[in-house]
Amino acid sequence: MASYNRIILVGNLTRDPQLSYLPSQTPVCEFGIATNERWRDKDGNNHEDVCFIDCKLFGRGAEVFCQYMTKGRPVLVEGKLKLDQWTSQDGEKKSKHRVFVENFTFLGGQGGGGPGDGGQGEGNYAPRSRPATGRGGAPAGRGASPAGRGGVGGASSAPARNTYAPPAEAEPAYEEESFNTGPREEPPF
Repeated sequence: MASYNRIILVGNLTRDPQLSYLPSQTPVCEFGIATNERWRDKDGNNHEDVCFIDCKLFGRGAEVFCQYMTKGRPVLVEGKLKLDQWTSQDGEKKSKHRVFVENFTFLGGQGGGGPGDGGQGEGNYAPRSRPATGRGGAPAGRGASPAGRGGVGGASSAPARNTYAPPAEAEPAYEEESFNTGPREEPPF
């Protein structure tokens, strides 16, 4: 039997994304999205349902996402729905559905800002300020300067790593940037 697991969501971030690193130094970004559904019942009353979805993103896209996104910003994500299962400290089995993001697109054009955007226009994707930390969350400058960071906060002779920065010349009217973090599919021919 054939199966297909693909989910596409458009919503607003419910909290600032959190960046961490796996022991293999792979970046991981965790964030939440809220989607709204509005409707009017037969009596003319307005109703709204909100769905909160937890998401996880891996790789270079995780670093870019955490750098430019903040609570309240609109985003489109595409990925797979997976079930996380774990045992809590009191021995109770728990589970939760989560979207493992493969592609994302920053949404929102130049504008006068919206609710929860921190006073910036929705199209203004300036990098968030973050404390200088090495991989794994250790403060930079205490021997935790990661290789490839060009010695941020420490004496490293490693070459500087390329970082993403959106063009400074002009802001696009609708989409900022789209990233494909999943495997590339080759055409069948």
